[in-house]
Amino acid sequence: MLHGLWSPGSGLLLWQHPPIVALPDPLGSVLAASRYRHRAEVLVGGPDATAPDASATERVRAHAMAPAAAVTALRQRLPVEAVSGDLRFLAHVALGIERWVRAGRIVPELRRDDGQWWVRWRLVGGERQRAWLAELAVAMPAALRVAGRPGALLDDMVAELTDPIARELFDLAESTHPLVAALIGDVALDGGSHQLAEALQRWRASLTGDEPGLVLRLLEPDGELGTEDESVALWRLEVCLQTEGEAPNPVALQGDPSLIRIAVEKLGLAQRAYPRLRDLPSDPRTLDLLLPTEVVADLVAHGAHALQAEGFRLLLPRAWNISAPTMRMRVDSAVPAAESTVGMRGLVSYRWELALGDTVLTKAEMQRLITSKSDLVQLRGEWVQADHKVLAAAARYVAAHTDDTELTLADLIGELGAGHVAKVPITEITATGWAAELLDQAREPEPVPAPIGLKAQLRPYQERGLSWLATMSRLGCGAILADDMGLGKTVQVLALLVHERETAGAWRSGRPGPTLLVCPMSVVGNWQRETERFAPDLRVWVHHGVGRLVGAELDAAVADADLVITTYALLARDAEELGRQNWDRIVLDEAQHIKNAATRQARAARSLRARHRLALTGTPVENRLEELRSIMDYANPKLLGTPQSFRARFAVPIERERDENAVTRLRMITQPFVLRRLKTDPTVISDLPEKLEMTVRANLTVEQASLYQAVVDDMIEKLRDAKGMARKGAVLGALTRLKQVCNHPAHFLGDGSGVLHRGNHRSGKLALVEDVLDAVLGDGERALLFTQFREFGELVAPYLVERFGTEVPFLHGGVPKKRRDTMVTRFQEPDGPPLMLLSLKAGGTGLNLTAANHVVHLDRWWNPAVENQATDRAFRIGQQRNVQVRKLICVDTIEERIDEMINGKRQLADLAVEAGENWITELSTDELRDLFSLGAEAVGD
Repeated sequence: MLHGLWSPGSGLLLWQHPPIVALPDPLGSVLAASRYRHRAEVLVGGPDATAPDASATERVRAHAMAPAAAVTALRQRLPVEAVSGDLRFLAHVALGIERWVRAGRIVPELRRDDGQWWVRWRLVGGERQRAWLAELAVAMPAALRVAGRPGALLDDMVAELTDPIARELFDLAESTHPLVAALIGDVALDGGSHQLAEALQRWRASLTGDEPGLVLRLLEPDGELGTEDESVALWRLEVCLQTEGEAPNPVALQGDPSLIRIAVEKLGLAQRAYPRLRDLPSDPRTLDLLLPTEVVADLVAHGAHALQAEGFRLLLPRAWNISAPTMRMRVDSAVPAAESTVGMRGLVSYRWELALGDTVLTKAEMQRLITSKSDLVQLRGEWVQADHKVLAAAARYVAAHTDDTELTLADLIGELGAGHVAKVPITEITATGWAAELLDQAREPEPVPAPIGLKAQLRPYQERGLSWLATMSRLGCGAILADDMGLGKTVQVLALLVHERETAGAWRSGRPGPTLLVCPMSVVGNWQRETERFAPDLRVWVHHGVGRLVGAELDAAVADADLVITTYALLARDAEELGRQNWDRIVLDEAQHIKNAATRQARAARSLRARHRLALTGTPVENRLEELRSIMDYANPKLLGTPQSFRARFAVPIERERDENAVTRLRMITQPFVLRRLKTDPTVISDLPEKLEMTVRANLTVEQASLYQAVVDDMIEKLRDAKGMARKGAVLGALTRLKQVCNHPAHFLGDGSGVLHRGNHRSGKLALVEDVLDAVLGDGERALLFTQFREFGELVAPYLVERFGTEVPFLHGGVPKKRRDTMVTRFQEPDGPPLMLLSLKAGGTGLNLTAANHVVHLDRWWNPAVENQATDRAFRIGQQRNVQVRKLICVDTIEERIDEMINGKRQLADLAVEAGENWITELSTDELRDLFSLGAEAVGD
């Protein structure tokens, strides 16, 4: 005899017991050829086969049929004596689906399967169809219940068989409409979306609009709770039916039986959608449920979404508010009697406040929250829902700080960083007195006119930068000017120095002392030229070179200067000499040079004494938040705490956990001391041309491909036994060698071999560079080429000189200062060389090279911040043409895969919070093999 079973996910399962001789075709042929590879759990009759509890199950070999084939099998007429009762029941269900389809009670739906959108037929649904399914569930044979609950089995069977039955019965004409064409052709819909799926769902729901819908109305507990424990209250969830255009009506058990049946059925569906509504006490006269407070809170927070997704409405009491707690700080500072009491050492008083929504809580209300055990509390006539544990923690913290506490501004900011409650953000800080000026200056500093002695026309945002710098200087607060590269940080600092000397008598006796400016060697000449051009009255002294002054001679030179310029290397080397001077201000240009607080130059910068400290950087955070802490620790010592406390309070919560509370606190602490503007913001600068970035792909040559594979094989071999630092070293070493291979075989081999072999390129990447530069020079334009490898630049530069017959300067760390300055000046001249090659470290910051409007990154550093710094040598104020940026990678190599990770923000590639390329070393050996392996398309023709 032939048996049948419906299995969700597998379809129709057929097996024979006992075996039969034959069945009519087409089913007979299918079963005769089947190997019965599926295993099905079936019911085996016991002493009383009609009693399921007295029966056992066993696994049998079965033949599985997909929905389309199952329709054919269930609709085939078979001899009654050959078919079991369970299979006849399934055929009866299929016949019922066919009747609904023939009656036109079907609509299309959009489903997401296997990463694509598919249009399928489904039953409309409604009261009559649910009644039909309810009757079938009661009549379902016990043998079919083994695979699951009757209702779930029937729902799955109806959902799977409706579409093939509809396709078999209807022959629809072709259509040009994409959705209809996908439905008729049974193909994926390219333009599918969740919005379209929801629109079809709403349309289907509208077709059963004649049936009353279920509405659940939450009613408050009787009476006012006052100070009683809200957690013991029972809330009534009133079960109502609502016909379109009418108000919801409660369902009484003595009412219309048909309405009661609909309400019971829909309440069951609601309980299935939100299971916490099950097993609750109910009103014996109605279907209403009685909910304890904890269920009410979860219902509103989570259950409402689950119910809404199934089409059920939840009505809340009018006086209901869902609020998240927030903390606010009130700061008061009296007008000081002397300037020495202003700034980070000035005394202020403060107090915390706790708010729910816009309501600031009183001491009595906070005390109620501390003792409350419920997520629902009644405050000022309204029910407020919030996490009672979070509320209680915040209330306890604020209650301990309600009295005004006096301390220095520096200590207050430390309190702001350390004093926080999990999940309770600090949303507002208000102040009075001079502290208000400090907190408000980031938004609207007091305007400072451009000084007369400045030979430059400041842009509006630069005027605001001057005002901000002057305010911070006057208040004695260290500052970080973090304007984007190319926005003119240099001219803003020079404007500040000229302004202070023109107004010295108005705010401080005597002429201001000297300013020490520390910068990379590559931009010393730029500072000299810019000062001579924009502030010619400033007295400048450059502390540099083998014969630089020391002792009394240096003291005299510094005392007679307005601006002393030196380098980071000499800052560390001459820390004692420089530390002896009486500096008015210390300015660190390209301050990311002290992003590692443990380096000699970072320690030296922190050790120097000055009235005011200023840091200039276009990238305050390159890789990790600790870099911001290190720079801020120079500008305002101890503002962000020790490295250990900063890591615990901010770095780990933000970088690993994306804690918005920590982000808010860090922003509030640092915002007054950091001014950040971006070139891409049209409110900052509107006349800068566009930057067009593109990734350009090159194929490897056969020689490159063989070298590449050899490096990967060598790395995998080394990783077998390597651990710890040895493993990291093997991975980073392989990464460097693979970059060299992708650049050029001679770069990797280091054997002095030629760029070409018999007139042909050995490197697909260099061949691509040649094509790009051909087009650039053909249009009469100029380009900057960046590489992180000095040896690759020394290989490429002579070839480009020979190939294009033009001068190609190469600026790298080994070029002396005088020659660097000459290179930069010469390139900026109208008849300067059309190409310039730069190492990423030596030429990636501080230079103004706007004569070029093309930037080519020959190899990648995989840090967007570093690459953007290099690009900004051309994309900055003074650039008149659109800048085209090309980032070169080799196809199907590690270069392309890491590029995809960065652009797609996928696994481990968020370099904003990871250290350089070190994240690659944390991958497993299998992941490294996949990442480093050579793809099939890597080698060109």
